[in-house]
Amino acid sequence: MTEQKHTGCCEPFDPAKWDQKEVTWDKKRFIEDKVTSVFHIPVNIKQKITKNVLLAKNAGAVPDDFIMLFDEYSQWGSKMYLAVNKDVPGAQMTTFSGTYLTKVYEGPYKNAGIWAKDMQGAVEKAGHKVKKIYFYYTTCPKCAKEYGKNYVVLFAQVE
Repeated sequence: MTEQKHTGCCEPFDPAKWDQKEVTWDKKRFIEDKVTSVFHIPVNIKQKITKNVLLAKNAGAVPDDFIMLFDEYSQWGSKMYLAVNKDVPGAQMTTFSGTYLTKVYEGPYKNAGIWAKDMQGAVEKAGHKVKKIYFYYTTCPKCAKEYGKNYVVLFAQVE
């Protein structure tokens, strides 16, 4: 990856780090929060991210690898999971365990459904069954525009 000038907001993203990987987690800690959406368009995402990142920073719980996963469970809301390296006071905590296959996609957010179907097929082709798919939006829309790429990583938890 060529060196990308930082926007001061979202870190530049290297797709090679997450494309076509297998990740196994054993009780990996995450802050969990709910984001309100209207037809899958998040309404309060900035406030939720700001609040939870601040909680993680104040607790000294920000890991070297920033990961924020979303479970797009409904057109009216999603669950946000911010990876942390220890429990964070004042935050709703959860853990993830299992094996996840990853794949990086690039393009507009409206392609999320297409990406999910493609990921389902890729997982089945690899001989697995999808248990759950999570979305990792690597940059905010403003930074994606600035960087010229909108990378989204899908994490498929496999059975």
